Amino acid sequence: MAATQTKSALFVCLGNICRSPIAEAVFRKMATDAGVVDKWVIDSGATSDWNIGSSPDARGLACLRMHGIESRHSARQVTKEDFKSFDYILCMDESNLTELNRKAKLAKDGEAKIELLGSYDPQKQLIIKDPYYGSDEDFEKVYEQCVRCCKAFLEMNS
Repeated sequence: MAATQTKSALFVCLGNICRSPIAEAVFRKMATDAGVVDKWVIDSGATSDWNIGSSPDARGLACLRMHGIESRHSARQVTKEDFKSFDYILCMDESNLTELNRKAKLAKDGEAKIELLGSYDPQKQLIIKDPYYGSDEDFEKVYEQCVRCCKAFLEMNS
């Protein structure tokens, strides 16, 4: 019997403490609930080096907990190797997309498909706005967008 092909997704935002850890946790829970988590490598990272080693924002963790999801993520910066080892690099806004495309050129032989996570949103909200300077409601909006996008992404890749 042939081994099942593993797929991989890296979720990316500016600092890897708000949006991308929420997306990572949401996608991991969906893949777990669907019984396919063992077929995925799932992680998140930052375009910047500002928060390396930090835990996700407390408001984001509280939002996830409210929805029955835990996260033990530690912020990290996207590396050249990520462009080679991940199938999909899904980012939150145009600034992330521009920076990832720039870094991908430096990685040379990377084959990751770089796109906006919001491109999977059935409600067509392309940009997932940074809630860092916002309220708990802004984190909830990010969560809801991530749920819609991750659900569509998982369905397209199952």
